[in-house]
Amino acid sequence: MEIKDKVVVVTGGAAGIGFAMCRRFAAAGAKVVVADIQGVDEAVQALKAAGGVAAGRVCDVSQESDVVALMQHVVDTFGGIDVAVANAGILRDGLLLKVDKETKKVASVLTLEQWQRVIDVNLTGVFLTGREAARQMVNRGRPGVIILMSSISKEGNFGQTNYSAAKAGVAALGVTWSKELARFRIRVNVIAPGFIGTPMVLKDMKPEALEAVKKQIPVGRLGDPDEIAHAAHFIIENDLLTGSCIAVTGGMRL
Repeated sequence: MEIKDKVVVVTGGAAGIGFAMCRRFAAAGAKVVVADIQGVDEAVQALKAAGGVAAGRVCDVSQESDVVALMQHVVDTFGGIDVAVANAGILRDGLLLKVDKETKKVASVLTLEQWQRVIDVNLTGVFLTGREAARQMVNRGRPGVIILMSSISKEGNFGQTNYSAAKAGVAALGVTWSKELARFRIRVNVIAPGFIGTPMVLKDMKPEALEAVKKQIPVGRLGDPDEIAHAAHFIIENDLLTGSCIAVTGGMRL
């Protein structure tokens, strides 16, 4: 699919990887809709200032009504949806159990709130985004591309019970939907980034932990958000690609 003049919606699109995608797609001539819980107006203004065509919508992807309204807004604004990127995500890291060194007893646990909030945004939010984008594509009889954002952590990562479970689920959604939606000419693919230099990673990780991670990456550095955006651009333009999970990790494996 040639991206020029296509309508693309990106959740979590106001910052980090999401904004890098919006910026790349707009520069390639797409009509971009930025969806996020904050920073939407600023992101849209930046895209327009660079010569892009853009609109925005505040959206909490964990809320069904928000996602339904988002996709209807995209259709009302630009006449349809060609590409949807389910990028919105959060971190609430923590060990399953923390044990007191002296008593050898469990002192605390990963809370249900920590678990549920990540599942709500990172898995349920992806489900709702993909479902509603596909609904609009099918109802208008136009082919489309859906890109889901998983992670290297889908294989299971220390301290990320909730995040790893959600990202593994996202990878499974990509395979399932690619089979179900192919008959409607909708392709579905997944990107699994490694450690990328986004505000979320740089802010939440301690400097010593960040340096330790870099040593595990064969290319010797964090990824750049635009490198993930480049992968998404490739997915959109390669019409044979569906049901795939592309790992963009610098060679790192957990």
